[in-house]
Amino acid sequence: MTFVGNGKVRVGLLLDSFVLPAWAYEMLVTLQQSAYAEIALIVLNDSGVPKRRSFFSRVAGAWGTILYLAYCKLEERVFAVAPDAFERRNATALLRDVPVIRVKPHRTTFSDRILEDDTARIESHAIDVFVRLGFRILRGKILQAARYGVWSYHHGDNDVNRGGPPGFWEVFHGHAVTGSILQILSEDLDNGTVLYRSFSSTDPTSVKRNRNKFYWKSLSFLPRKLKELHALGGTEFLRRLSSVNRLTFYSRRLYVTPGNWEFVRLFTKHLVRNAMLKLRQVLFPDQWILLFDMRDGLSQSLWRFKRIIPPRDRFWADPHVVYRDGTYHIFIEEFLYKSGKAHISRIEMDEKGNYTQPKPVLDRPYHLSYPFVFEWNRDYYMMPESSANQSVEVYKCVAFPDKWEFCTTLMEHVTAVDATLFPYGRKWWLFTNMREHDGASKWDELFLFYADTPLSTTWTPHPGNPVVSDVRRSRPAGRIFEQGGHLYRPSQNSGGEYGYGLKINRIVALSETEYREEESSSIEPKWAGDLRGIHTLSHANRLTVVDANRSRFRLKP
Repeated sequence: MTFVGNGKVRVGLLLDSFVLPAWAYEMLVTLQQSAYAEIALIVLNDSGVPKRRSFFSRVAGAWGTILYLAYCKLEERVFAVAPDAFERRNATALLRDVPVIRVKPHRTTFSDRILEDDTARIESHAIDVFVRLGFRILRGKILQAARYGVWSYHHGDNDVNRGGPPGFWEVFHGHAVTGSILQILSEDLDNGTVLYRSFSSTDPTSVKRNRNKFYWKSLSFLPRKLKELHALGGTEFLRRLSSVNRLTFYSRRLYVTPGNWEFVRLFTKHLVRNAMLKLRQVLFPDQWILLFDMRDGLSQSLWRFKRIIPPRDRFWADPHVVYRDGTYHIFIEEFLYKSGKAHISRIEMDEKGNYTQPKPVLDRPYHLSYPFVFEWNRDYYMMPESSANQSVEVYKCVAFPDKWEFCTTLMEHVTAVDATLFPYGRKWWLFTNMREHDGASKWDELFLFYADTPLSTTWTPHPGNPVVSDVRRSRPAGRIFEQGGHLYRPSQNSGGEYGYGLKINRIVALSETEYREEESSSIEPKWAGDLRGIHTLSHANRLTVVDANRSRFRLKP
């Protein structure tokens, strides 16, 4: 199927008003500037502004949930966020040239049904996709008025949380992750076709902060899927949707705004949980340490690993091992609490496991971490994380192993973390987590690029980007390795808290048009009682090294 007119996907907007939250406004800006979609029609809800009620009638109407509403007002004052995804912006100028059809839907208790005469007028505009940014639950023929349906956000994971308020229940129930989806609506509200699904780490303290970061992230879902629809054409797009959507049953409650007594119970548990978290952080501060094991092959039993513990004024993390001439060189992030930033250091280890104290090898005015070291044309290069400088930088080793000089910048003006290179199929592949919009998290989404050489300054983005959108397995956690004829990509699991665990993902397909991986193993810090996280894995020859986050008693010398 091709698209009419100028070949772009024709998008219609279902709005209550031209005044929109900032995340939705920025999404429309992206569409207006795109080469794959155009906003061709606005259907404006003309039901009118409700009559202004007296103060007492407003209080009486909201009395059953007044504590939740008061809590939301309090959060507005206590937890400031910037940029604010819900700041109100007027889109009148942005959409001034788009035709508008005003409708007055038939309203029932929860839903809106657009009248048939209005639907006929709407259908005459030959819209490919309608986007619901207004109205309530939609019923009737409007759901089929666009060739590819009405697309709508649900800011929650509909497998575990149907209803609302968005981002609230995940915080107050202590869920590790908060989901969000883009779906095609149907008459059966709970069983629409899922277009896009993503997961963020739940903020343990604030509903406002929790909402803010995943709303900013989710604004990209719609442009990504419209771009895919344009590139594939309708037939292939729908075929792929059909192949990934599955039959699901929902066996939890329908979540609604909590009543006053339920809110008191939830809020009490929330306060206790956060008080215990703060107490633990004060009495048992975290410190990243290194652990290693020396044996033939990749060591897979974490309880065997021996510890390398830094002084109390710093932590050591992100180990990357290079084996050369019978010696192991462990490049690490060395973070000094006093300065608030890290540099790259090196630990030397022999075949018996004897090791030296870290020696600094690379320092910049900004924070460095994740010292990914690779060899190319018989030279060694290091690609440390330099997101504090909004760049992906490479340094060349001019005197191994301690002298490194700046070589080139692979990417500029990006927020990219833990970049990892891998040569495969006559291409070099660059895996990195990225944040597309300020306010979103850089933990959540893995982007893939390819080039002919590792020092290229022109990297082609993979058409499937982001190839993973799940905080539990996206962010790189070390070098991609081969084991038993399969390729494995270590990744961080930051669901609930940063660096909680590792996922080992088997790469199933890697090409210029396709990327697929499947989880092979999950590593959690359960082999010792004082450990709270593990987030990097490195192996060379007989040495396997990981880092781990341990809790230590503050008063202990």
